[in-house]
Amino acid sequence: MIIKSLLDNDLYKFSMDFAILKLFPTAKVRYKLFLRSEVEFPDGFAEKLREEIKLMESLKLSPQEKDFFIKRCPYIDQSYFDFLEGYRYNSSEVGIIQDGGKLELNIEGWWFRVVLWEVPLMALISELYFKMTFHSIYDETTRRDTNQKKAAIFNYANIKVADFGTRRRFSYDVQKEMVEDLSNRMRKGLFVGTSNVHLAHLYNLTPIGTEAHEWFMFHAAKYGFQMANELGLKHWADVYNGSLGTALADTFTTEAFLKAFNMKYAKLYDGVRQDSGDPFEFADKFIAHYKKLGIDPLSKTIVFSDSLDPDTAKDIQNYCIGKIKCSFGIGTNLSNDVGVTPLNMVIKMSAAKPTPEDEWIPTIKLSDVAGKHTGDVKMIEVCKYLLNIK
Repeated sequence: MIIKSLLDNDLYKFSMDFAILKLFPTAKVRYKLFLRSEVEFPDGFAEKLREEIKLMESLKLSPQEKDFFIKRCPYIDQSYFDFLEGYRYNSSEVGIIQDGGKLELNIEGWWFRVVLWEVPLMALISELYFKMTFHSIYDETTRRDTNQKKAAIFNYANIKVADFGTRRRFSYDVQKEMVEDLSNRMRKGLFVGTSNVHLAHLYNLTPIGTEAHEWFMFHAAKYGFQMANELGLKHWADVYNGSLGTALADTFTTEAFLKAFNMKYAKLYDGVRQDSGDPFEFADKFIAHYKKLGIDPLSKTIVFSDSLDPDTAKDIQNYCIGKIKCSFGIGTNLSNDVGVTPLNMVIKMSAAKPTPEDEWIPTIKLSDVAGKHTGDVKMIEVCKYLLNIK
């Protein structure tokens, strides 16, 4: 069984789930797998994937996991952990079609249920693909040595790092050994935790995460593109009262986000997360924005999380020193640096039905890199028109 625990998932999915249950319990959504590069899946892949997904129906929250989760995430109400204790994956929510080497995957159901599929499904697809294609990888000694070298760079440059590697990891075992190595080898306070709640439990680390792109994508479907960023920020703050205070800035481009990130939210949120585009330009934009609002940028933090490796993180940190605080969520380079080419894939919300009376509305994402736009082409053009995105 590839997925080891109900908590073998990222915190941002659980924090999203709690907010969904509080504010949008009757919403339904659809998700779709997007492959950003050509991948030939081996014969029988869909059948093996269905078998693994079926096995996930047996996963359930243990008393020890529940106790850890409650203690480490006090900003989530006790009622949610009681809900999670009774939660079971339902494989009928996931549809899979394989045509030759091509794979299609769709998810549909109540948002508060199917939100938990994205991360473990991607981890499952990645690990199963590499198992079935028999790729040669670095041995454990080499992998451990690589982890040690990365820890040394982080320690030397005083870089704060969190593991964000669950979705595209080579395997559960590779991610687990990496988290163990970094937690043991990095100086206290520099390895700030992991997004994977199960691994946080195993190594007594802090689970790390906040809202996802789909939060703002859903708000666009329910309230319109012009209100999506502001209401997304407002509703998240209403649920968490200042906790999990890192805002994701690039769902409909950073330029559009800045228009909604007014004095209220700029002061309320601890900082922002950069997930696409040029990190140096992103830093400059938010430093200037905070200064324009009379806020000291050094009181705020940018969490960088786009296509990072230790050297890139070091360059970004050097650029930010004396200007704004920064930390780093590093994913694939930590959990899949074993001598293979990681799968370039995402699972994104493709449509939403905000209430049972509504029609299905296509959902889209516009990143700060044009090639990463996802969703209905016509809806992308509508969004660009309404938000005056050139």
